[in-house]
Amino acid sequence: MDRSNREPEGGIVRRGVFAPVAVVAFAVMAGGWLLQEGVDRASNIYVRIRVLQEVVDHVESSFVDDVDAAGLYNSAIDGLIRDLDDPHSSFLPADEYENLSIRIEGEYGGVGLEVVDRGGWVTVVSAMSGTPGQRAGIRAGDQFFEIEGIPADTMVTEEAVELLRGPPGTEVTVKMLRPGVEEPIEFTIERATILLRAVPFALMLEPGIGYVPLQTVSETSSREVRAAVDSLRGEGLEGLILDLRGNPGGLLDEGIAVSDLFLEAELPIVETRGRAARQSQTYSSSSPDRYRDVPIVVLVDGTSASASEIIAGALQDHDRAVVVGETTYGKGSVQSLFRLTGGDVLRLTTARWYTPVGRLIDRDRDAVVDVTEHELAISGQVVRPTVLDGRPEYESLGGRTLLGGGGITPDLYVAPETLSPEEAEAVYRVFRRAGGFTAALFNYAVAFVQDHPNAQPGFAVRDSELEDFYETLPEWRGEVDRDEFMTAQRWVRYLMEREIALQAWGDAGQFQQSRRHDTQLATAIELLQAAPSTADLIARVAAAANEQDSGS
Repeated sequence: MDRSNREPEGGIVRRGVFAPVAVVAFAVMAGGWLLQEGVDRASNIYVRIRVLQEVVDHVESSFVDDVDAAGLYNSAIDGLIRDLDDPHSSFLPADEYENLSIRIEGEYGGVGLEVVDRGGWVTVVSAMSGTPGQRAGIRAGDQFFEIEGIPADTMVTEEAVELLRGPPGTEVTVKMLRPGVEEPIEFTIERATILLRAVPFALMLEPGIGYVPLQTVSETSSREVRAAVDSLRGEGLEGLILDLRGNPGGLLDEGIAVSDLFLEAELPIVETRGRAARQSQTYSSSSPDRYRDVPIVVLVDGTSASASEIIAGALQDHDRAVVVGETTYGKGSVQSLFRLTGGDVLRLTTARWYTPVGRLIDRDRDAVVDVTEHELAISGQVVRPTVLDGRPEYESLGGRTLLGGGGITPDLYVAPETLSPEEAEAVYRVFRRAGGFTAALFNYAVAFVQDHPNAQPGFAVRDSELEDFYETLPEWRGEVDRDEFMTAQRWVRYLMEREIALQAWGDAGQFQQSRRHDTQLATAIELLQAAPSTADLIARVAAAANEQDSGS
């Protein structure tokens, strides 16, 4: 079955050793690229096999230095896949595939980072909540400069992944490039067992308004979402916020299953289009809408990717939900897994995804993004403006205008709370010592929780506590002075309060603590409180979007 597998967190693919003839057959059938000038071999696949075999034999027997024959075949495979210019296609030796399978099932050893190839660098899409990578201070948009002293500028995703993964309790040292910071930032991270729970909690935020954060699309996602919404319905659910922000996606079939929960039967959810007829298919819902009387707001941002975009696109196309936030990442391709001789696996992009009305989810990876044109959210995340000009227009199944052009464009654009240019510059100064800052932040939060056992979500860091935290960083003097630190205090307070809340009350408590800074969430709540039905919700969002367009 075709599946969209998330980019593996942390590690390089170990090269397998296997029969040369099998490798040659694989290489030629997959690519068949060794054409000799002046000889027409297009109709003779066996000639190509023979040519490659002869080249390997001559190199192995006659090259001036000793060579590993198995390594030559591995290099041929690597070169073939690299020539596809597709970061999502890769060769997985049997042991790596087993590790990937374990991860898909929801548990693995690593640091908790979702990474992809972007602009020639292995780039962080998301640092999963509560994981070592997130605690260390690594953020979406950071790029790997070094991993364990190995330069990362020539690495592909899978090579970085293997270096990052490892037994829990061991450490990995990385250097990261961050927009706005001139020098690489060093982090030493202790690996842990990563438990991938798709829905970490579900809450009633206001009377009748339920909240379900879907953090990943794994094998249990549809079951977890269904259980969460059913539980909220028992508490009087009247309107639902489905939060897909930071969701890097995952399995195609689970993206379909989650969408199916909110759609009537026999409605198209996603279409795959590939070069071969068998790779093109339309997937549809199979059961009635379980929550047809519940209006839905779907929250997305620039790190919502892959199968999470399928969910947002399907609900938007069918006018079942409104999408609020920022344009999504635009990772819309299918990776099929082909078993090879010896248990190895070829993961190959075989099709692209389209929403029910025909919008291509995949974004042009070669599109140039000016990283200098951005703001900084209070969380420290880079916020780039959504560009709407030139995007093709489509109609939803109910006649609304939707925009294509890659990713899912929200019905209502809402930016996160951002910092002023002066605040952002001060934050960038602190970023240069991010490793030490986050370690001190963690230690301070642990001590704070011990010293304040009666604290409750909604507390505020006092000026004296901000001063105390600064005093725990004596090595900063001369590099980040007190005035700069205090200029960045809005960001510092935000992180202090989040870390303290996480240590004291877990994910749900951290979420509650940060609510007052969440402009996107506040907009979703306001919309649902004023809209008793899906039709009312769509009308209100359309009116708000028109006001944005008119500049009022």
